[in-house]
Amino acid sequence: MHYRTSRRTLLTATAATAAAAATGVAALPGTAQAAVSGTSTSTDSRLKRLIARMSLEEKVGQLFVMRVYGHSATDPDQADVDANLAEIGVRDAAELISTYHVGGIIYFAWAHNTRDPHQIADLSNGIQRAGLAGPTPLPLLVSTDQEHGIVCRVGEPATLLPGAMALGAGGSRTDARTAGRIAGAELAALGINQNYAPDADVNVNPANPVIGVRSFGSDPESVAGLVAAQVKGYQSAGIASTAKHFPGHGDTSTDSHTGLPVIHHTREQWAELDAPPFRAAVAAGIDSIMTAHIVVPALDPSEDPATLSRPILTGILREELGYDGVVVTDALGMEGVRTKYGDERVPVLALLAGVDQLLNPPDLGVAWNAVLNAVKSGEISEARVEESILRILRLKTKLGLFRDPYVTHRGVDRTVGIRSHLAAADRIAERTTTLLANTGSLLPLSRRSHKNLLVVGADPASPSGTTGPPTTTIAGAFEELGYAATALSTGTAPSAAKIAEAVAAAEGKDAVIVGTYNVTATSSQRTLVSALSATGVPVVTLAIRNPYDIAHLAGTGHAASLASYSWTDVELRAAARVIAGRARPEGRLPVPVQRADAPTQALYPVGYGLSYGSYAPPSP
Repeated sequence: MHYRTSRRTLLTATAATAAAAATGVAALPGTAQAAVSGTSTSTDSRLKRLIARMSLEEKVGQLFVMRVYGHSATDPDQADVDANLAEIGVRDAAELISTYHVGGIIYFAWAHNTRDPHQIADLSNGIQRAGLAGPTPLPLLVSTDQEHGIVCRVGEPATLLPGAMALGAGGSRTDARTAGRIAGAELAALGINQNYAPDADVNVNPANPVIGVRSFGSDPESVAGLVAAQVKGYQSAGIASTAKHFPGHGDTSTDSHTGLPVIHHTREQWAELDAPPFRAAVAAGIDSIMTAHIVVPALDPSEDPATLSRPILTGILREELGYDGVVVTDALGMEGVRTKYGDERVPVLALLAGVDQLLNPPDLGVAWNAVLNAVKSGEISEARVEESILRILRLKTKLGLFRDPYVTHRGVDRTVGIRSHLAAADRIAERTTTLLANTGSLLPLSRRSHKNLLVVGADPASPSGTTGPPTTTIAGAFEELGYAATALSTGTAPSAAKIAEAVAAAEGKDAVIVGTYNVTATSSQRTLVSALSATGVPVVTLAIRNPYDIAHLAGTGHAASLASYSWTDVELRAAARVIAGRARPEGRLPVPVQRADAPTQALYPVGYGLSYGSYAPPSP
């Protein structure tokens, strides 16, 4: 279905009248209802009247944000219908909304929600039509995790930008804000109005399996400045930004998707290390904050996960930090929040702790009925539920969703993946690539002496499903720069046979580029680099995820090493331009790289980075 009319006329007269009646705001003839801005007393009065007219079931539904399979709100593919019936008991998004009155939908690529920009816009419009068709017409918050870098749900042809740690390496708050503004504008054009970004965690643990390059870095003040910049960038584009994961997920070696991490910071350490980015987000006017499924005994001796902790969410976030916006849980299907309590207790305890939005429970029927029964029994007061609904409706009002929740194909074409956005992404990425070693000033590679290249290494799946594979992308970038380049995927755990194949392929080449991915002391990626270096052909390593790889490559004989902080095309192309000398390496490490043989000692400190012909000292 193609929409060529304006956004305003897409809201039909019937829907506009219904929405106006629900909110108490008069509809203007031929248009959507008048805008309600801010959180003034008059706005709150209207919203409270709207809440008073809602049934208890509708109130409970507004608290949930749920996944749904399919590219269409009413006509998904049969496989997606089957998945919805199996997991949720409904056929499609429209039936989900009419059955459970959910206040929000979250998009995932694996749920087939994000095929292409026009399809996404149509899905968003279908979801909003379903919301406005309910007994109490209500628009929905449509959300996704579009952090960029290694977490990206909407792929090409949308603009893909450097992720958080890459931006941390660039060190520019202007670039961080620009990236947020571009990303936010494109999401808004697709009908996605709540983004679960930026990551406000301070990544001080190199072994962190779940945050890593999703963080801007290890320095709390630097992270705080970049978080605030991204919040302003996203929200200037008219979408809600979400700082995560409160109270701070940066110092853990456990993934909360699969276990329950424990953070052993003292209260003073938390205030100094973890709190600054969240304080900065609140000061920047953040619309929503996401909880973490972590235990912080110093903040709550009960050792409940933060998502279920009233001392943390109400005592610290609400009362100490003064935050009165929307609090959303991390996904409730994650093991970290399910370890201590059953799925029927988790949503109830989260609301009692101070949460407003319950994100993606594993079984919506169990969670929804648990909250409904808790309200009926008096365990949760209806007033407590209405407090959260008021925050949610304030946000929907601020985003203009009561005024006009629809988007158009024309708006998509004028905003998503446009030339100026793509050019800005390239420029920002160039300023993030970090040069860590350059023995004998091998780089930049001259086409006269090093024209014939071999590109080998890891080919992890694209974060968005639309880019890569990395070796092919890097080789293609060099080809565009006038080099001859051959790509050979060797994987994250190359076998002896694959290493031998790479060594044979290196014969006659002028240089080898090796894309490394989370190298460890026992990784066969290390063996690959050593074997290639032994051929006498200069080897350049490029860490395409965590920048710590170089510590485990000591003694392998590589001549130069760089970090790109992600393997999306924009960062890999930028790294190729830096290696070729078409751009200067300007990135500086936003985290320290510790020695592999002495983890308490820094091999490269925060702020380290080489420029061609000189060493750039750490920032003061």
